[in-house]
Amino acid sequence: MAFEYAIVLTGSIATGKSSAAAYFAEFGFDIIDADTIAHRILDEESKTIAKMFGKALVEEERVNRKALGKIIFADSQKREVLEALLHPLIYKAIEKEAEKLDRIKKPYLVDIPLFFEGERYPIERSIVVYTPKEEQLKRLILRDGYHEDEALRRIGTQIDIEKKRKRATYLIDNSGSKAMLKERCFEIKEKILKDFR
Repeated sequence: MAFEYAIVLTGSIATGKSSAAAYFAEFGFDIIDADTIAHRILDEESKTIAKMFGKALVEEERVNRKALGKIIFADSQKREVLEALLHPLIYKAIEKEAEKLDRIKKPYLVDIPLFFEGERYPIERSIVVYTPKEEQLKRLILRDGYHEDEALRRIGTQIDIEKKRKRATYLIDNSGSKAMLKERCFEIKEKILKDFR
């Protein structure tokens, strides 16, 4: 059965999930990265994307993700159309990877940014990487160079980080330094290994 030993790693945009994932990998966890899989599948479906959203978005069978992002974040219907195409394919690919890792019989992480939003995966345990909303907004503007209204729109497409925080099995507060984040990831790693004994 897929996902038996899985723990979801999630958060919200600009809360530090990718940094946390890197630390967990350093601590020896296998990680299935939903974004990496999604990017691969997006390019595999480039012909369909060109038909749906315009040929200008595709060059040499690669989708311009930034341009596509602008379209779908400005139009929820277009976002739904894209999700209907991609999500079943992404799910199958993640499930296949999970089945392989479950055979090892040790905990592993599935890095899914929109885990609570999609409610697609039958995974009971979750790690939520948390940052207060003001800090999240600041980091997003600094990281991606968005204007405040664009950054707020992107944050607004996800479930509020405070709600995600309440649903976490394991919570990592990432409102401090990188060193503090690493320390918290180490503490959670120890808890997970204990829980799976």
